[in-house]
Amino acid sequence: MSSSTAGVKLRKIAEADLPAVAKLLSEGFPNRSVEYWLKGLRRHAARPRPEGYPVFGFCLESASVPVGAILLLFSSVPAATGPLIRCNVSSWYVKPEFRSFGSLLITSTIRDKNVTYFNITPAPHTWSTVEAQGFSVYCKGQIYAALAMSPAVKHATVGMFSDTAALSAMENDILRQHAEYGCLSLVVQHDGASFPFVFQKHRVKGVVPIYRLIYCRDLDDLVRCAGNIGWFLLKRGGVLVRLDANAAVAGLVGWYSEKRGRKYAKGVNPPRLGDLSFTEAAMFDG
Repeated sequence: MSSSTAGVKLRKIAEADLPAVAKLLSEGFPNRSVEYWLKGLRRHAARPRPEGYPVFGFCLESASVPVGAILLLFSSVPAATGPLIRCNVSSWYVKPEFRSFGSLLITSTIRDKNVTYFNITPAPHTWSTVEAQGFSVYCKGQIYAALAMSPAVKHATVGMFSDTAALSAMENDILRQHAEYGCLSLVVQHDGASFPFVFQKHRVKGVVPIYRLIYCRDLDDLVRCAGNIGWFLLKRGGVLVRLDANAAVAGLVGWYSEKRGRKYAKGVNPPRLGDLSFTEAAMFDG
């Protein structure tokens, strides 16, 4: 895709553009370094992606210099009806003097009806704009849960991930790759079954240690094994776990909040709750 208006051109981001795009995004997001963007983009580039889609997204160019960018992280998700193409619409920014071209950057790049687009980090002041672009809420908020306060399941064990035939090839790949990103990949064994989980440790306001749920096969698995997982994480400095939700969940001790965590999707196959694998949440923040 390429278009030009008054000397401003819209085109795909190439690998050679990454330093300039990272610098541009760090200007728009001062709390994120150039290396932060480069790390995530390089991780994404190393992943298999559906053919025919941009590797990194699109940029607005003026006088051969990127003046705006939108990161689009495409992936293919297995499904009973065949692979689903989904795209994490990540951060976007346009220099102030080119803001009039911002709508071109968005509307021209997220209109493929074969793709489900989703935005997992919309700032509250952008919610109305995101909705005007055709997105709908698929996640209203988050639960902050003290998993260790839930009863533990007898005879269930929690261990660090290592490749196992008990998991599918897809789940082995998810846990292996996210462990390399710095996430905590775990497997719970119970009654001959294996349940995969990926958590990401961080600190709220730089103080309170907390783990974020990046992946589980089903949220019911987390509820069932909450006590066992909670003690495992507590020994590793994790007081709370935060996970995407649309309401409080019976069996989890904690609180539900809609002050943050809202997520949007556009397309017929929105992501399920409990799966943020290979999104900006894991590849950039890990």
